[in-house]
Amino acid sequence: MLRRVRQSSLRQALFLMARRPGLLCGAVLLGVLLVLAVKFTCSRAKNVVAAARPPVRFFSAEAPIVDLYLGQLDQVERLRSVAEVSLIFFYAPWCAHSMAARQEVQQVAKKLAKQVQFLAVNCWWNHGKCRKQNRFYQYPIIHLFYRRFGPIEYKGPYVAPYVESFILRVITPLTYLPSRDALKEFLSYHEPRVVGFFQFNSSPQPPGYMTYLSSALQALKRDFRGVVRFGVVTNKQVAEAISLKEDESVYLNRRFNSSLIFPRRERNFTSEAICSWVFEHRETVLQWLQPPGTKSRLLEHELSKGPALLLFLPHNPLGTKPSPMLQQIADIAVRYHSCDNANHSSSEETSPPHSCCQSVPLPEFSARVCEVCLRLSPSSLSSSSVRCSFSSTTTRGGEVFQSHLRHCCLHRLPAASLKGCSHFLSSYSPFSQYSACCREVEPQLNQSQAKEEQAAPLPPPSSPLAPSSHTGGGITGLRCHTNRTLRFYVLDVALNWPLAERLGATGNRSVSPHQGAGAQGDGSFATIVHLKDEVHYVLHRSPAATLTESLEAFIRNFSAPHSVLQRHLVGEEDRTAGEGETRHADTQQPPPRRFITELTTSSFLPAVMDVEKDVLLFYYTQWCGFCSVLNHVLIQLARLLQGNGSVTVARVNVARNDLPWEFMVDHVPSILLFPKYNKPNSVKYPDDLPITLPNILHFLLQHSGSVQSADKPGSASGAAEQSSVLRSEFLSLQREVQALRHARQRLSQQLAQLWRDNRRLTFDAITLEAPNSDLQSERRSLEDQHRETSRQLGEAVGRLEELVDASENLLSENTLLRVLLRALKDSTETDEQQEKERDEGEQRRSHMAS
Repeated sequence: MLRRVRQSSLRQALFLMARRPGLLCGAVLLGVLLVLAVKFTCSRAKNVVAAARPPVRFFSAEAPIVDLYLGQLDQVERLRSVAEVSLIFFYAPWCAHSMAARQEVQQVAKKLAKQVQFLAVNCWWNHGKCRKQNRFYQYPIIHLFYRRFGPIEYKGPYVAPYVESFILRVITPLTYLPSRDALKEFLSYHEPRVVGFFQFNSSPQPPGYMTYLSSALQALKRDFRGVVRFGVVTNKQVAEAISLKEDESVYLNRRFNSSLIFPRRERNFTSEAICSWVFEHRETVLQWLQPPGTKSRLLEHELSKGPALLLFLPHNPLGTKPSPMLQQIADIAVRYHSCDNANHSSSEETSPPHSCCQSVPLPEFSARVCEVCLRLSPSSLSSSSVRCSFSSTTTRGGEVFQSHLRHCCLHRLPAASLKGCSHFLSSYSPFSQYSACCREVEPQLNQSQAKEEQAAPLPPPSSPLAPSSHTGGGITGLRCHTNRTLRFYVLDVALNWPLAERLGATGNRSVSPHQGAGAQGDGSFATIVHLKDEVHYVLHRSPAATLTESLEAFIRNFSAPHSVLQRHLVGEEDRTAGEGETRHADTQQPPPRRFITELTTSSFLPAVMDVEKDVLLFYYTQWCGFCSVLNHVLIQLARLLQGNGSVTVARVNVARNDLPWEFMVDHVPSILLFPKYNKPNSVKYPDDLPITLPNILHFLLQHSGSVQSADKPGSASGAAEQSSVLRSEFLSLQREVQALRHARQRLSQQLAQLWRDNRRLTFDAITLEAPNSDLQSERRSLEDQHRETSRQLGEAVGRLEELVDASENLLSENTLLRVLLRALKDSTETDEQQEKERDEGEQRRSHMAS
């Protein structure tokens, strides 16, 4: 049955091929092309992503560093176990920071190769174990291992001296103190010092010594500079100098409070507990800052605590002792924090009265100020009703208070050398009294004058109640006598020079920047930053004054109730004129005229306060998108007014140029007009009015100083002068009106041209509608034809697949038929041969019988 079906299918396929031979050829050709396309696509897909190149050595072969550039982390563990101190440098070959740190690490490795084993691991190779087992978010990373302790991650700058200093701290975390002189010298420095007492008599290594050693390494984990130093004493007589009598005792030295001994009965004697106890109770008067150079809130966190004195100093991390300059600053910081505890005695008979002071400027004399102090007896301090406040007294007895000031002080003010002070009892309590002392305040100076004036110390008031009067006129204990407490921070000037420049330092860090406002001849720079008040002050040292004198006067002036320090303004350097002169000197051409005047911090006041010109000032920043949109309006305005010499169009970038507080605005963009002859009465452009060219011109004409020329100094000298001024103003107005008319004509022409262009575009659009509709219909017809053709091709492909299957069946059946025909032919030939032989036998038998 099956045989018959196959034979019928074969007959049908042969019949179809006989009727349509082209269809079979097309099907075969299409199948071959499809197979070739699939094969070509698959072969291309394999080569789309190229294989990663195998990594190569990151460090040079001459460097004494084992470079595991395939990320073999198992070899790291094996090599680290046989070395006492190991440094592991994890890097990524493409990382620019890793490339920059490579030279520094090689330099350190050449010096310390005999003491430290240096390993470098490529932690970016995706087939290495380091990449699979670690998840680092930045490169490079340095880990140090001291015997079995580690890892100690290095978080400092990747500079050779700093890395070498950190390694030396890890190699020798403890300082041996063999004598009392060595102990005294060890405790004389300003950094926190910890001393451990361990006797090595009974055994070569006491049981608590390794714990103490681990605590010193734990401290290096927290602070890579090793500010907290750990020392060890083995002699009992030396330990008795700091009252250490028991073995395995840990002593924390403090300057302002009593020193402490680790409470072993209250806390466990472990390395983590000792380190936490030291960092919890240490005293720090001078703190090192090292911004990481990336996005960080380190400075904001420190500056938000209060006023900060930032000292940029040259620093050598490999120095065995602090530099003399750092010693002077540390001595100033220690004396600033050294409060006199005698003033806080509980005895009322010996303790001085408590006082609180307030500075009151005198309206009659702008350069005079009175410091009024409320002096309270010790018995009144215990009463809850007495407060250190002037609110109640000044409100009720304001007239008495003002009259007393005039009586005691104002009549003496004309004499510059006299200072008036007197006392009178308060009307509320016999235990409190006022003290009023008046002095002259130096006028505000510009930055060039402030260089010589700020170094001079503030003259102390004659009243003993003034807060700036201390022992010897210095800064000893000033921290406890002022509400503007300073925090001392030290930064390496070589690593943080960009920050110093932003704060006002000038010069070049590679040379001694003795020229400029902030940097000194020895490469140092000092500034006080008050983040809450958004101000900072720069120390300008006098050539004749020492560092100690200048810094003490700087701190005293800042701590005074009525400080004479002037806010330092940082702005862009005015290079426009210099660059223009240099550029046009070679070509012998005059510099081009600028329509808009770009102002900086230094050129702001001279340009804005020019009494002969109306100054229209535009406040902007480089990140303000609205300011960029208004640039074309400002340029058009400047072009219209370019022939008028009495009007200046200027702008200032308030993000890069600090301005005095009275000239600042609350938002950008903002426009202010400073009219001539009437600069104090500046006018702000209305916020609700759109900033357009007609509106600005109307604003300028309305508030210009031309209509207020009567306020010009000396204008009342005669009618002739007034008429000449009015005539000049009238002529300027005529020129402005003429310019406006020309501008109106140009705008009318532009509008007419725009209207004609719009009409032409409308006609073109109407003309293109008919071809567009024809194209749309043709597109739809082509889409229908495409769908019909696709359907027909799909049906043809289906028929071709059926033909292919039928042809395969026919081929198989044809082969079977051939086999059967061959067998049938063989059997037929055999039968014929046998029949022939049978006939021949019969013929022979018949012949023989005959």
